[in-house]
Amino acid sequence: MTKTLLSTNFVKHTSKNPIQKFLIKNFYSSLISLIKPLKAESILDAGCGEGFTINKLKENGIGKKIEGMEYSKEAISFGKKLFPHLTIKQGSVYDLPYKDNSFDLIICTEVLEHLEYPIRALKEMLRVSKKYLVISIPNEPLFMISNFLRGKNLSSLGNDVGHINHWNPLSFKKYLGKNGLMIKKVKLPFPWIIIMGTK
Repeated sequence: MTKTLLSTNFVKHTSKNPIQKFLIKNFYSSLISLIKPLKAESILDAGCGEGFTINKLKENGIGKKIEGMEYSKEAISFGKKLFPHLTIKQGSVYDLPYKDNSFDLIICTEVLEHLEYPIRALKEMLRVSKKYLVISIPNEPLFMISNFLRGKNLSSLGNDVGHINHWNPLSFKKYLGKNGLMIKKVKLPFPWIIIMGTK
């Protein structure tokens, strides 16, 4: 996560725009509804940014041991100021510093679209998970269209800076399935895709 992505992620989560606030609230409602029934006690958020998602899990009483892993030192520094009660460690999603089967659940939200080697990251998350993975990405082309209609990223036709991978629900399910994830549930809180699967 770069400095640009840090500011984008922060703006996304703290926006006063009522539409943006509604979309974020709807996203987390869908995410929590997928995760809560899993009764996962140990959870790792791979690519956690400043920690907004793991903070949301704690607010909802989910998990006993929750950690975040983030590559950007700037995001970690900012996250520790925002959420001093959270555990956020520096590291790469390509090389998670944990033994096999370390966590009941691995979460990865808004990360794979940024990665040059998303399969490497997926394999690493599967290695560290005991059973569950929950992954979210932008739902394309809806994400780009919604950006464009809001006057955002006009020069790139709505494509967010840093997004180098683009999937729709069908292509993403196929992509995850052929790389080792057994798809169990799919939710589509506009304009995102959230998939829950098992090893």
